[in-house]
Amino acid sequence: MQQSLSINRTAALSVAALVLVLPLSVVSCSAAQKAVDCANTAVQISTDVAQVGSAYNNAQQDPAAAGQALQHLKADMDKLGRNSNDVDVTKAINDLQTQVDKVQKAVDSNQVPDLGPLGSAAGQISKVCTG
Repeated sequence: MQQSLSINRTAALSVAALVLVLPLSVVSCSAAQKAVDCANTAVQISTDVAQVGSAYNNAQQDPAAAGQALQHLKADMDKLGRNSNDVDVTKAINDLQTQVDKVQKAVDSNQVPDLGPLGSAAGQISKVCTG
């Protein structure tokens, strides 16, 4: 019986939240969708950066994985850049691109890349996209 009350309360709260959000979504559906897309892509970029780090830590076992992880990151950055007209997002993407280029240059020179700035730049995208 207690579980039924909990489900009803949850459903009521969900409906109330939807009623509050619906007028906003009608007015700014496009902006809201862009914000959601930005946030989703920012999460993917953070995941990509983590995969780059993991791939470079395991480069001796699978040297190709590092390059593949970097390519996934670049693809997601391109996706975010194409879908955003926001100045702050564009700046964050440009900063991340600079760090990706530095990592790529280190790899091309057979040096160990410093991934710290790459992670910081990805964090900035998350911050910009999630407000």
